[in-house]
Amino acid sequence: MNNKNLTSESNSEMWDLIIRPKRNLLDINLKEIWAYRDLVMLFVRRDFVAKYKQTILGPLWFILNPLISTFLYTIVFAGIAKISTEGAPPQLFYLSGIVAWSYFAACLNGTSSTFSSNAAIFGKVYFPRLVSPVSVIISSMVQLGIQLLLLAVVMIYFSFSGYSIQINCYIFYIPLIIINLAILGFGFGIIFSALTTKYRDLTNFLGFGVQLWMYITPVIYPAAAVPEKYRIFVSLNPVAPLVEAFKYGAIGVGDFNYAHLLYSALFTCILLFVGIILFNRTEQNFMDTV
Repeated sequence: MNNKNLTSESNSEMWDLIIRPKRNLLDINLKEIWAYRDLVMLFVRRDFVAKYKQTILGPLWFILNPLISTFLYTIVFAGIAKISTEGAPPQLFYLSGIVAWSYFAACLNGTSSTFSSNAAIFGKVYFPRLVSPVSVIISSMVQLGIQLLLLAVVMIYFSFSGYSIQINCYIFYIPLIIINLAILGFGFGIIFSALTTKYRDLTNFLGFGVQLWMYITPVIYPAAAVPEKYRIFVSLNPVAPLVEAFKYGAIGVGDFNYAHLLYSALFTCILLFVGIILFNRTEQNFMDTV
């Protein structure tokens, strides 16, 4: 009788899932993240709904923001400063750069608050913590998709207006460029999310830093127009060749340099490596500091 009770007790303690602490700072269980794909999509929906739930225009801001920025840049940089757009219509030149930069900035800003904005959930429920920043990357793609459609409409408009857009084979590289922008923003974001759990003032610095970063990225000017003494800052910027290549593939204006793109890809890989180490390290004890 006792043996039967022991057997039944041992059978009742069979677990479907065993959660163990991470011992390796490079531990990335992609299979586990895939198993939580439904949660990823719930987070995507949450981010989208929460952002525009109490707004009048809702997702139309995805269109209005780049249009307003393009209008202002056209007045200031094309009209007053007379900065070259390499022969392209200023509106088309600025919009193509804004679309690429906005996706990178959205990925970076969204993932940089992973620990602080999800502390209440992380402290109560188990799931792979990388699910949260991954959902930000996916939800930002909604914004990117709408803005790419806007860019296509503007391209069609200028085509009918007489401007010959130089469509080239490099347009097929745009998906790879977008992936690189996403991973680069993801890498920077998870590094900031790990650091801001201990140093909260970095959150204020990030907003200012992203704005400043845009001005050392050829979004509103061609890289070739940068004076020689300042070109080193653009050359060290891993986002710069991606934005230039995006503009070149989309509207035929910019620069598609394989060496610079290789530098950006290598920088992204190293950054992702460092980011995952810091993220996993912070995950182990972040509830003590958040």
